[in-house]
Amino acid sequence: MAVDNASYLMQFVDETSFYNRIVLSHLLPASLWEPLPHFLQTWLRNYLAGNLLYFISGFLWCFYIYHLKLNVYLPQDAIPTRKAMLLQIHVAMKAMPCYTLLPTVSEYMIESGWTRCYSRIGELSWILYFVSIATYLVLVEIGIYWMHRELHDIKPLYKHLHATHHIYNKQNTLSPFAGLAFHPVDGILQALPHVIALFIVPIHFTTHLGLLFVEAIWTANIHDCIHGNIWPVMGAGYHTIHHTTYKHNYGHYTIWMDWMFGSLKDPLLEDVDNKDISKKAE
Repeated sequence: MAVDNASYLMQFVDETSFYNRIVLSHLLPASLWEPLPHFLQTWLRNYLAGNLLYFISGFLWCFYIYHLKLNVYLPQDAIPTRKAMLLQIHVAMKAMPCYTLLPTVSEYMIESGWTRCYSRIGELSWILYFVSIATYLVLVEIGIYWMHRELHDIKPLYKHLHATHHIYNKQNTLSPFAGLAFHPVDGILQALPHVIALFIVPIHFTTHLGLLFVEAIWTANIHDCIHGNIWPVMGAGYHTIHHTTYKHNYGHYTIWMDWMFGSLKDPLLEDVDNKDISKKAE
């Protein structure tokens, strides 16, 4: 049984080694990464891939909404300055080595057999596969909501950690690059539910990695200030309100948690309120 278990866990090691080779062999000379221990190879792969994803998604999205679609999604005065975006990149780059340590540690725990991850997609029925993904995402949503809310409600945590992210508190200071502009401990705390869920829900390993990829894209998306108005998605319109009021819309993917706990503020209603205030002022 112990041999079988060790053989099964080796499948995870083989898989992470495969991903390490794909990324590192295309970005670095073999002499720089092949001598490294497996754990450091995995961290280096996550670090380099995280940087690539951050810059490619950020630059492409900014080019699309600020240049190709100028005045379509956002007026000229709502576009952040180059200085603001460079500051966001600087903050994100300082934190990136720490950010990418968390998935590296979680992969180590998966390889060690400490989580409920499984290696082959055929190990569960398709129904259970999708149910497990849905359950995983629900747990992540709950975890991120409460972690995010406590980072606001517990004043020392806000002052020393989360305030770094909330210096971007106006529409013309937010951009896709703000998605990872956190204090490193803050970023890790808000990503922690993704790791905790691994101990509760059976989840396919590669699917878990794919969901982390989606997470990185999503954080860029919700900082572009464009309200997609797709119910019940917690899109950028909701998150922009969060950055301006500090006490609404703590949710991540959906509005459900904010709706249930009374912290939801709809951007469409916010627009109506602002128009009413303007009319009274006139």
